[in-house]
Amino acid sequence: MMNRPFSQACENNKRPILNILTKVFSKNNHVLEIGSGTGQHAAFFGQHLPQLTWQTSDLLINHPGINIWLDEVALANVQRPLELDLNKPWPMSSNNLPLDALFTANTLHIISWPLVVKFFTGIAENLTAGANICIYGPFNYQGKYTSESNANFDIWLKDRDINSGIRDIEAVLLLANSAGLHLIDDHLMPANNRLLVFSKK
Repeated sequence: MMNRPFSQACENNKRPILNILTKVFSKNNHVLEIGSGTGQHAAFFGQHLPQLTWQTSDLLINHPGINIWLDEVALANVQRPLELDLNKPWPMSSNNLPLDALFTANTLHIISWPLVVKFFTGIAENLTAGANICIYGPFNYQGKYTSESNANFDIWLKDRDINSGIRDIEAVLLLANSAGLHLIDDHLMPANNRLLVFSKK
């Protein structure tokens, strides 16, 4: 489709991510995706995780592209995007199901640090106890880049927006702990990314 948004990164990482989500979300019912972006992940994961209700969300500007993908796959278990701005209270789900899972990919290094803080505050306020949370993207460890490509990527991010950048895993884990999250796994992923898996206490 001519106007359908496309991310090569989503295309490259969707299957490795799915391999983990299939296990982590095996007993969950309702997943909120923060920052659905192009809509590719929602369309793909929704097809392969039919037992889940997958709730997309993003800033309003990205909704048309997400809806193009959702129109194409026409999945009953994937919900139209909610308008979710981390500066504001999270909207209620369109079907009012309790949120027992959350997924986000390539968001924490794009948004500002104050919004990363609000992201974890939102998890604390909106997800049920026992919820599973999966966060995908690049992270620094002990203040160091894990690869030269990540170091170059961080320069590019900061040139584009000084408030963005690859986050230190230690700072992220402190926020997660303050939100009542327990780190279950830290998976090494392709292209020097990680997939962090948390459980809410």
